[in-house]
Amino acid sequence: MENSNQSISKRNYATQPKANYPDYRSTVLRHQKHELVVLPQSIADMTSPVFGHMSLGDKDHDLIINYAPTGKSAIGERISVFGKVLDESGRPVSNALIEVWQANAGGRYRHKNDSYLAPLDPNFGGCGRCLTDSDGNYSFRTIKPGPYPWPNGGNDWRPAHIHFSIFGQAFAQRLITQMYFEGDPHVEICPIVQSIGDARAIEQLVARLDMAQSVPMDLRAYRFDIVLRGPNATMFENN
Repeated sequence: MENSNQSISKRNYATQPKANYPDYRSTVLRHQKHELVVLPQSIADMTSPVFGHMSLGDKDHDLIINYAPTGKSAIGERISVFGKVLDESGRPVSNALIEVWQANAGGRYRHKNDSYLAPLDPNFGGCGRCLTDSDGNYSFRTIKPGPYPWPNGGNDWRPAHIHFSIFGQAFAQRLITQMYFEGDPHVEICPIVQSIGDARAIEQLVARLDMAQSVPMDLRAYRFDIVLRGPNATMFENN
């Protein structure tokens, strides 16, 4: 994801969430107590292989059917998510592997530790992946995830969201973020989102409804562009 022959603009770290944010209660106990230490990248970090780019299945990008038996599909609001992966100068990033995972339409993950009362959908696995093309475009189909409660303040709910993992050209090059949906009232009251503290950075995490790309009588489309670095970078969780 980095080009060593170019001067890279610094990320705006003021957009990063506060390490100690009392409304997000677990941060009070787990935040770091010392200044972060920057470790230089090793040759292995920059050159070791990335697995998965060449092994995508023909249904990996379609979460509506990729876990379902033939002829079946997941339950819920059918949507597509599309956009571009860009560098700091707005240039497309090609051949980037994107992995996504999410809760089902009821707000429950297919995970043994998820004890939320919403039922599992037997036809929905909740994960998928795709590659960007030569112009940096990506797209996948899925079910719009539901919000869900979490044990933070007694009655806190996570907004509907999809997790994104974007891989570069080496194993250590991986960026993780979350995508939210336009118009979701939980975004403004979620302690995890509001810990970011920068309205513009939050707006960059919100996908916009795009009816021009929607499929009549089938699904609605949401656009979510991702900027990898620089002062206008998308807010990533693992910076």
